[in-house]
Amino acid sequence: MDTRASLLVALHRAYDGRSWHGPNLLGSIRGLTAEEAFFRPGLGRHTIYDLVLHAAYWKYAARRRLTGEKRGSFPVKGSNFFPEPKVKAAAAVLGARAVLDEAHRALVAAVEAIPEEAFAERRGEWTAEELVAGVAAHDLYHAGQIQLVKKFFAERGKR
Repeated sequence: MDTRASLLVALHRAYDGRSWHGPNLLGSIRGLTAEEAFFRPGLGRHTIYDLVLHAAYWKYAARRRLTGEKRGSFPVKGSNFFPEPKVKAAAAVLGARAVLDEAHRALVAAVEAIPEEAFAERRGEWTAEELVAGVAAHDLYHAGQIQLVKKFFAERGKR
């Protein structure tokens, strides 16, 4: 399997494909309610809503590094972590999910478009291959984190 194919498989498994380890990123947010999405497990801790936009932002940032695109086209103002919406409702959660889906789709398209030899080229500190593999790992890291936040949410009333 070539580098591109291997990276596309990793992105797919981490984002929306079947994985042996448990939920991928989309699986971790499937069926999420607004109450769960905006639950903050502790002072200075992130909500699931925060984590969804954070994952979307880094897919966007990785795509920009792969393509050389300039900053400024992310659909939410800011970077990395973003302010919560004024109205914490299902529509905001669906909006964050749409941003995540679009960022993933655009990243996959960028990986499909760059020449095979470009995966060995540095894009800042990392090669393009390391950057894309890191996005897959990042998705899985946050999928696990989201699972923990959901568990804290479910158990908060049992104490």
